[in-house]
Amino acid sequence: MKENNQVSVPVIKRLPRYHRYLEELKKMGVVRISSKELSVRMGLTASQIRQDFNCFGGFGQQGYGYNIEQLYNEIGNILGINNKSKAILIGAGNLGHAIATHLNFQNKGFELISIFDNNPEVVGTTVGGLVVLNSNDLEDFCKKEKPDIAILCIPAEYAAENADKLVSLGIKGFWNFTQYDLVHRYENIAVENVHLGDSLMTLCYQINEIDKGVEG
Repeated sequence: MKENNQVSVPVIKRLPRYHRYLEELKKMGVVRISSKELSVRMGLTASQIRQDFNCFGGFGQQGYGYNIEQLYNEIGNILGINNKSKAILIGAGNLGHAIATHLNFQNKGFELISIFDNNPEVVGTTVGGLVVLNSNDLEDFCKKEKPDIAILCIPAEYAAENADKLVSLGIKGFWNFTQYDLVHRYENIAVENVHLGDSLMTLCYQINEIDKGVEG
């Protein structure tokens, strides 16, 4: 596999989608697939798929296509899924509860090791198999367990303060569900801002475009 530190962000963001489709193909018992067949399933072009994979040295063989198992494992290695980084979740409200309960962290490269909240009615309850700890215990916990990333499911007005504290405690990345954009706040800290409303507004635009086409 070729090492390439100049891989574009759009390519990186497509890798989890490739991984997900390949996982489904594995479950179906498919052994190999061509870039053309994969493009039809994913709604991409075959040339786009080949270009993406060539960023990492390419995985297929001309006339054969891609071995599903091999490609699935290679993409998993590129994404670092097998490293099993430690994650903590801050905020056990409705959104935090849903994420902790329904997301399979293990096959996404993470182990959720603890959940924190400052609501006395929530602290001590069990969410996703973990007992919710008091936010006051966060510092001692981080010093002992050394988590890698924090999932922020808290009101936007508390995001910066909590993120600063977490960075000082050694957190290396954030999965940020607050409305506060952390992306330009830190150097050498990985940030994925998730704005659910943005996705919904994109859908709104698409629906409006369809309606315009029907009316026209």
